[in-house]
Formats: sequence, C-alpha cells, structure tokens
Amino acid sequence: MLSNNEQLRYSRQIMLNQIGEAGQQALRNAKVLIVGMGGLGNPTALYLASAGVGNLYLADGDNVEISNLPRQILFSENDLQNNKADVASEKLQQQNPEINIEVIDEMLDAELGPYYLDLVDVVIDCSDNIATRYLMNQLCLEHKVPLIVGAATGFDGQHLLVDPRNPDSACYQCLFPASEKAPVNNCQSIGILGPVLAIIAGMQSLTAIKLLTANKVAVNQLSLFDGLSNQWRQFTLNKQATCPACGRAASK
Repeated sequence: MLSNNEQLRYSRQIMLNQIGEAGQQALRNAKVLIVGMGGLGNPTALYLASAGVGNLYLADGDNVEISNLPRQILFSENDLQNNKADVASEKLQQQNPEINIEVIDEMLDAELGPYYLDLVDVVIDCSDNIATRYLMNQLCLEHKVPLIVGAATGFDGQHLLVDPRNPDSACYQCLFPASEKAPVNNCQSIGILGPVLAIIAGMQSLTAIKLLTANKVAVNQLSLFDGLSNQWRQFTLNKQATCPACGRAASK
C-alpha cells in the first residue's frame, strides 16, 4: 500500500488508468540496472528515480570529465574527476530520497554482470561501446531479463527492446551481427548533441515504465530518430535462426 507521501508525490501518474496505484506499487518494487551513466544514463536514471522506481543499480567505471557536461545533465564542474555512478547516485538520492540506489563503480564484465542480472527485472543499456552492448545482450538472453538498448551519435538515435521471455523476440545480434571489422562509431569519434540523447533516453525510460507496469510494449521494432528532420522511422525485425546469440544454433 502506498503511503500518503507517495500518493501525493506520484499523484499525476496514479491518475493515469494505465498506471494507477497498482502500477505505482509495481514501480516501487521494481529493480532496474542502468549500464552506463553518461549522456543516456543521466536522463534515464533521473526519469526512473522521479517516477518512483524503487531500486536502481547504476554501473559505470568512468570519471566525470569537462567534455561530458554539455549533455550529462546530472553533473557539474564540482563533480570533475569523480566516478559518474557515485555522483549520479548522490544527485538522484537528493531528488528522491525514498528510493534505493546501489552504485557499481566499475565496468560490468562477463564475471560481474551475471550477479546483477539475477537481481533485476530490467536492464537498460546506456553504454557507448559495442562490446558492452554485445555482452549485455548475451547476459540478458541467458538470464531471461528484458533489455532496452539506446544509442545516439550526431543528430541520430536508435531504440530497441529485446525481451528474451518472448521466444519470438529478436536480439541485438540479430540486428547487428558481431564483426571484428565493425566500425567504432560513438560520440568521441563523431560527436553528439545533448537533446538527441534526451529524446532516446526518454524512450528508454518510457519503455521501462511500461514494462514494469504491465503495459503493452513493442518487441521486434527498431526505432530510428533523425534529429535534423525531427522524424521517427520504425522497422520490423525478425528473429534470425542463424543468430549465434539467440538463434537455433545458440539454443542447442
């Protein structure tokens, strides 16, 4: 049962038929892992903390740098050279002291990742490198945990939900097969505009909230955002039988 303070704090959400008190209680009980506390992780964590997601796990091994400040909205110059997950936790706890936050002040790897995958309901990949995306995709498949992937460079962004609980759900490798020759495109090599990250992070947060409150979500749908034209495009994906991560070969 929600307290009087929770009823007041989350009243505008509770008013929604698709959320209600039961949905707000589901958010309070939820456990979400956010991988990467950079340009996507900052607004994603802020929206989920504000919405009352009761248990957040924030993972990042990097420190705040001055080049982060135009787009990583939780940080200021006073936070330079401090761990991103630590700083974000402090700011989010001030914003909503009623939620629980656990800091993982290192990069998730194949050894550390499985421990946290067994604890959480949803993983939100806000990382900025392809190796981490492949790893989180594989771990979420193995642990049957929904994965919400976001990425952005320049004026462009993308959003994808992978739900291993659905046997027909395509995975990240179905869309982007692993390749040693894959180009390394990220904000360090191409550049990025902060509001584009905010838009993609908003989509990731919205998808997480809908998942956690048992609202309908779209699987096998890649959403691409073009910030120059302000247009979205959606593409239907198919699970690939030959995918080494989730296809028939992987399940043998």
